[in-house]
Amino acid sequence: MKSRLILLLFILFTACRKETPELPPITQTGANTFGLKLNGSVWVPKGFLGLYDPNLLNARLLGDVLIITAQNFSTSPAETEFELKIFGCRGPGTYNLNQNTTYPGGPHSYAYHVKRRITPLEEWITSAQKTGVVQISRLDTSARIVSGTFQFEAENLNDASKKISVTEGRFDVKY
Repeated sequence: MKSRLILLLFILFTACRKETPELPPITQTGANTFGLKLNGSVWVPKGFLGLYDPNLLNARLLGDVLIITAQNFSTSPAETEFELKIFGCRGPGTYNLNQNTTYPGGPHSYAYHVKRRITPLEEWITSAQKTGVVQISRLDTSARIVSGTFQFEAENLNDASKKISVTEGRFDVKY
């Protein structure tokens, strides 16, 4: 009886532990990783119930426009998403996110974050006032790999007093 109680307590304590997500390592191998710290907390793409789903991370290179999107459905019914859109991306280098633009069709590079339940609840975007930078360390058009790091601040589209800070961002994706 005592061993069953110990076993039951062990199962309860191990099942109730919340896993703390970790940032993926900074790589340049096409590992299909993406992560960042959002206001100090780790954010990585996740599917429903926190399960990994490779379809939640996408990259496209359309001429010299790079678009990377990453989604997280682990807080269902709400989901969150990040998008980096870099114009003039022709190779490794530093790309500034420092222009006023609109999502999704603006003509300038930006970082965008949205929290939604089918329709957006809150949206943030970089601007001339809230800026950031993307550092592309690898853009291999033969292997179709893009890797880099990023950081930015953004303000809420509906309430300028609501700001976010993104630090330690990294991606290593195949497009």
